[in-house]
Amino acid sequence: MSVMNFIRNSPMKLPSRVLNLRNSSFFGFRHWFHHPFPCEQKLFCKTNAFLPNFSYNSQFHAYPSRFLPFRRVINNTKKPNWSTSLDLSQSGSVSRPYGVSIDARVASRVRDLSTSVETRVKDRNLDKFYLQNGINVNPFAVERIEKDENVLGGEVPVAEDVNNVKNIGEALEGRKSGIKVESDIEKEAWKLLRGAVVTYCGSPVGTVAANDPGDKQPLNYDQVFIRDFVPSALAFLLKGEGEIVKNFLLHTLQLQSWEKTVDCYSPGQGLMPASFKVRTVPLDGNKFEEVLDPDFGESAIGRVAPVDSGLWWIILLRAYGKITGDCTLQERVDVQTGIKLILNLCLADGFDMFPSLLVTDGSCMIDRRMGIHGHPLEIQALFYAALRSSLEMLTANESSKNLIRAINNRLSALSFHIREYYWVDMKKINEIYRYKTEEYSMDATNKFNIYPEQIPSWLMDWIPEEGGYLIGNLQPAHMDFRFFTLGNLWSIVSSLGTPKQNEAILNLIEAKWGDIVGHMPLKILYPAVENEEWRIITGSDPKNTPWSYHNGGSWPTLLWQFTLACIKMRRLELAEKAVALAEKRLSIDHWPEYYDTRNGKFIGKQSRLYQTWSIAGFLTSKMMLENPETASLLFWDEDYNLLEICVCGLSKSGRKKCSRGAARSQILI
Repeated sequence: MSVMNFIRNSPMKLPSRVLNLRNSSFFGFRHWFHHPFPCEQKLFCKTNAFLPNFSYNSQFHAYPSRFLPFRRVINNTKKPNWSTSLDLSQSGSVSRPYGVSIDARVASRVRDLSTSVETRVKDRNLDKFYLQNGINVNPFAVERIEKDENVLGGEVPVAEDVNNVKNIGEALEGRKSGIKVESDIEKEAWKLLRGAVVTYCGSPVGTVAANDPGDKQPLNYDQVFIRDFVPSALAFLLKGEGEIVKNFLLHTLQLQSWEKTVDCYSPGQGLMPASFKVRTVPLDGNKFEEVLDPDFGESAIGRVAPVDSGLWWIILLRAYGKITGDCTLQERVDVQTGIKLILNLCLADGFDMFPSLLVTDGSCMIDRRMGIHGHPLEIQALFYAALRSSLEMLTANESSKNLIRAINNRLSALSFHIREYYWVDMKKINEIYRYKTEEYSMDATNKFNIYPEQIPSWLMDWIPEEGGYLIGNLQPAHMDFRFFTLGNLWSIVSSLGTPKQNEAILNLIEAKWGDIVGHMPLKILYPAVENEEWRIITGSDPKNTPWSYHNGGSWPTLLWQFTLACIKMRRLELAEKAVALAEKRLSIDHWPEYYDTRNGKFIGKQSRLYQTWSIAGFLTSKMMLENPETASLLFWDEDYNLLEICVCGLSKSGRKKCSRGAARSQILI
């Protein structure tokens, strides 16, 4: 318990300059900062509402800035030791130096915040997968070791391969002492991940997208991206290092309220930035300051707002509470307000007739033109996961009851919509093949007026007998039949799909392993668009050529999401197989961002090396396989209460029948 308290009480190290908002009373309270010792530094703040209250004399000056105005003023000739530890939510806490590793397995059980009414079933088979990374052991030998209940205290069976004896011995010694035995590739990965950490005023706040020493033009790869940091955050959390994640969550929350404008137009207040960069700005008197410079899309290619950033932020906030057991962060007033702002932006009324989010092209991981505008599956799956996360974390009171009701209604409608209309398997494709068109009726079967000729020829031969998937997009008279990996994986993780659909998705991946996994897991989508279709859909994008980058490239960062989906569905053998493939090449190839060609054989032609989320995705996958029970905190089980919710009121009006009545036949348990 002392270890868990140690983690929970680790304070966030905040910069010496406080947040300047356009409305200083935005969160309805003032931040109070308490320094444990006097500091010679000058503090700058634009608004009096957020001036820190120190018990010693400090100098304050007004200094305008374009960047987020947290600042540390340092004399170049004498840099003070900035080790001040502050906490906005707790007092009397003890700080822990960044980089000290506490194994998550020794932490106490945390409370389960899941809204699911389904009892989670323990699978004893999961307990078998505890041997550490880098141990090249014959699996049958390992199984025999596992069956020996006294293996820790007695003799160890010898594996057939004499080269494995040393590794087995090291593993068991590690288990006796509680010290993790890491392989060389893991040690290299951790060194690279720690080398990618970005500090702000002495505190870790994230990791850069890539840290390639040979890259002469890093563009925005030297920034901290919200979506890119998620696997890094999970790796640190599973390692027992929660400080960097807490700092990241709070700093990006503060960035949420920063001014964001493109051509004199400002988007919704809840928009989270795509990324931020720590910049050093010179001041008078041979001094400099550190500032955070966020990008809300006004500098991005295509000037597209990052719709998925807020969704990832909410998902990561839940993961932080689940793994560390520190739920005080979620309960803070400013954090609760941040969640509500994101949800208000997503749940705002519009012209759309469907519960799915309507977005532009390039608003998620596929951030270039790839024909995903409309209602892409990736956004819907992340939206669903964010809604379920919010339902667990929002404080239920008079001010939040309407929002909670809206979340429940949206979850119910969205799950039905995706399960009913996005799902395709052999049976469904045959139904679409026989669709009648131009149906003007309340009881129409072909509700979206899909023409059977839209079914691509490749799909007829590609779809397996056992298996199916959720299509990439659905709009009037248009179904995007491409397989989008991230959206399907998150449909499994969040239980957006039914239990049988989730199982069928993994069956399809297994059946089409050469297409979706190949030499490097996993394809971002399948198949690539080529020839005239490529010219029309991508606008002849030279980076998204067929089987490259977002157009069918293989992305190692998808490995951790695949692993999590496999753990949930009790298919660990698939995850282990994929991790083993990646482990053979990633280090040798210097951790590329993505791979090219149909089977992922070659490093991407414009791929950055030492890509952080490739490194973190590998580490997270390894740790989740070592400790599947901890990984189970990150996914959601089916919530059967959602299936009972229907607020359309059609049964009372008598105008037409509610289509939700058919939902029960789709919930295949």
